[in-house]
Amino acid sequence: MSLPSILTMAHNLIQSAVGPGDIAIDATAGNGHDTLFLARLVGNTGQVFSFDIQNEALANSKKRLQEAGLSNRVTFVHAGHEEMIAHIQAHNRKSPIRGIMFNLGYLPKGDPQIITRPASTLRALKQSLELLDAGGMLTVVFYTGHPGGTEEARTALSFLESLTSKQYQIIRYEMLNRNHAPFLVAVYIP
Repeated sequence: MSLPSILTMAHNLIQSAVGPGDIAIDATAGNGHDTLFLARLVGNTGQVFSFDIQNEALANSKKRLQEAGLSNRVTFVHAGHEEMIAHIQAHNRKSPIRGIMFNLGYLPKGDPQIITRPASTLRALKQSLELLDAGGMLTVVFYTGHPGGTEEARTALSFLESLTSKQYQIIRYEMLNRNHAPFLVAVYIP
């Protein structure tokens, strides 16, 4: 037996909040793994918004969703995650937003110089909490082994730790005996 990986734990938590007909957001499309996971959860009547600043990431994600036959459930947005409110409001969706996923850092097998940044991530996290309905879940996977990763994690954690426990339940999941191990923070809105 082994403990669930960081990504498995993120998926388990999101799955507890997102169901058919819901809206979900992949704030960092990357190679589309989380987008595909969310598309399966929301079903035929739900919608996923998948954000990324890189054309390569969006192309990879679109291909993954097309191969799975689920691209009709996803709106791909070529923009930073800090612009999510404007794009969600532009689509005037009325369904509940129940899940938002972040996988910070850089695109796997992509240019490691193109990374998520503390200021834009902080704006995106604040917007996420505005968008999520009661019963919604936010997951953020942090990677600190690359330049800028530790600063981004520190900035985001400072904000998340300041949130009141009366409105938000927040957990951190990580391997304590591994250097620069990725870690997960999840925020649930009761």
